[in-house]
Amino acid sequence: MSFVMVDRLHVRYGGVLAVRGVSFAIPRGEIFGFIGPNGAGKSSTIRVLATLVRPSSGRAAVGGVDVVEDPLAVRRLIGYVPDEFGTYDDMSVREYLHFFAAIHAIPVARRTRLVADVLALTDLGAKQNEPVAGLSRGMKQRLAISRVLLHDPELLLLDEPASGLDPRSRIEMRELLKELQRLGKTIIISSHILHELAQLCSHIGIIDQGRMRAAGHIDGIFRQLELLRVVHIQLAPGGTVTPAAIAALPGVAGVDEQADRLAVRLPADDGAVDALFAGLVGLGARLRMFQPEALDMETAFMKLTGAEAR
Repeated sequence: MSFVMVDRLHVRYGGVLAVRGVSFAIPRGEIFGFIGPNGAGKSSTIRVLATLVRPSSGRAAVGGVDVVEDPLAVRRLIGYVPDEFGTYDDMSVREYLHFFAAIHAIPVARRTRLVADVLALTDLGAKQNEPVAGLSRGMKQRLAISRVLLHDPELLLLDEPASGLDPRSRIEMRELLKELQRLGKTIIISSHILHELAQLCSHIGIIDQGRMRAAGHIDGIFRQLELLRVVHIQLAPGGTVTPAAIAALPGVAGVDEQADRLAVRLPADDGAVDALFAGLVGLGARLRMFQPEALDMETAFMKLTGAEAR
């Protein structure tokens, strides 16, 4: 059973239909990348799951709980970080978290240890006595995640969490999200930074003009689109394995000879990468490099949201 379920969701604002029949499902413990241009319907869909927007029609549920029928129960299951979030700048980081722990009715005896735990998890312990106003945007993003972790939600809804962050802060955010997944959290993350989503997400949804163009496991979507991924290999000198022998391996779509390596083109799924490695071993290849590229999310996005999809 899917932990998050959205079925034929429509959201209308006056005369504007922002979400048009969107459906997708997310297994527990997965990171779901929600991709689409501005105005595509990402934030509206996330706000429905956060119980902040009522669906015009269709259904959404978290952990089997309908967002309309029992919104309070859903709110206990989720942590929502919007693109623009408010902070109380005159508080210290620690005071800010204690304030929200009180809002969640967490017993006083537990708060000190709980706040220390989330500060350690988000690497903000050294900043706990500093005013929120003095934090960088990246630190404020981590503080916002600290805040929603206080009540130990099972689902995190993160709307453009990497927006406006410098490269170092984006890397830190990505590592934090991976750690939260290891802790068993299910995560929905919307973003325009497609390359990073390819490195982070197991499942994706591509939405455009309010319609879901594709949703599911990332490998399945790439197979459906018949896209290729590239594996860079470097052979040790003196070997007898030739590019032609590699090109003849099952599943290999082509081999491009570059200055110091070979670029091997394969179907875009992990099984093809494993099969290539096994085939190279079978040929007796001595490898100095075997480096699969991240899946080409940009190509998938353009193929699904181009003129032919409109």
